Amino acid sequence: MSASVVQLESRTRTRVGTTAWAFAATAALVAGGACLLAGWTPVAFSIATVFLFAGPHNWLEARYLMTRMPARWGRLRSYFLLAMIGVPLLTAAMAGLPWLAQRFALDRGGWAILLAVWNTALVLWVAALAEMRRREKTSRDWPWLWPAAFSLVALAWLWPWGWSLGLVYLHPLLALLFLDREIGRRNASLRPVYRGCLLLVPLLLGVLWWRLAGVANLPGEDFLTAQIANHAGGSILGGVNTHLLVSTHTFLEMLHYGVWCLAIPLVTFGSWPWQMEKVPLARRSTAWRRALLAVLLLGAVVMLLLWGGFLTDYSTTRNIYFTVAMLHVLAEFPFLLRLL
Repeated sequence: MSASVVQLESRTRTRVGTTAWAFAATAALVAGGACLLAGWTPVAFSIATVFLFAGPHNWLEARYLMTRMPARWGRLRSYFLLAMIGVPLLTAAMAGLPWLAQRFALDRGGWAILLAVWNTALVLWVAALAEMRRREKTSRDWPWLWPAAFSLVALAWLWPWGWSLGLVYLHPLLALLFLDREIGRRNASLRPVYRGCLLLVPLLLGVLWWRLAGVANLPGEDFLTAQIANHAGGSILGGVNTHLLVSTHTFLEMLHYGVWCLAIPLVTFGSWPWQMEKVPLARRSTAWRRALLAVLLLGAVVMLLLWGGFLTDYSTTRNIYFTVAMLHVLAEFPFLLRLL
């Protein structure tokens, strides 16, 4: 082996090692900082993170999902049609639950039935998409798919409130799965480092829970504090102090925002978000390219309106945002299944 080849391999190993260390240090800094702030000042940190990152992370996530949509659907037509029908219908149904409850004067039991029905529809929709994905390859057996789906349906009826709360806490972790798959596709040498960094999540959660185990509920009885606490499960998990719940949820949300606003763009875009050269649909025709750019422009306008709403009436805007945000939560499932 020549000296030049040895030097090239040495420089490559050095560069890979430097990248891995930089990645690990950045991940530890973001996760550690989020844990510290979430535990120390949970309400203020929750307000700040939602204000700063709610709009941008949805915009960047939409930009990423554009890259995962094939230019021609072909045999995937049924899959994407089911996905595109299910996302708006389930979102509209979730947004309409409060109206139905008020229209028919439902008590907590009636609310629970509505939630159970919606949760059942969500599980069956995801399971149907997974079944379509499974049939694409004979090696993708997944014999557990339907037993798991029906078990989740049973849980949705046994404990509908807890099931919905589980979705609130598990959703931020989906971003970690997206990042894992993208790192594996684009820079496999970094994947062991990334998976090692994932151990920080349960470790920091353990530290957070240990630190807050004996603290009292969040101080203050203002509407915004109660709203944030209820979103984190304060009205469902009555035996758990709201300080711990809000801190946990805010910590996970910050990780979610960090992945979509920092990690995913760095790993996958390779260009500015508005540059569409690597988007399959944009290469289909000039009309498609202009349509996608229009969608991004509209998203930027919505992001600015969202910031304006937060500044004008934070509480109402937050409530509207987390209702409409179900759209992006549901949109993740079809694309995540495409990565499996």
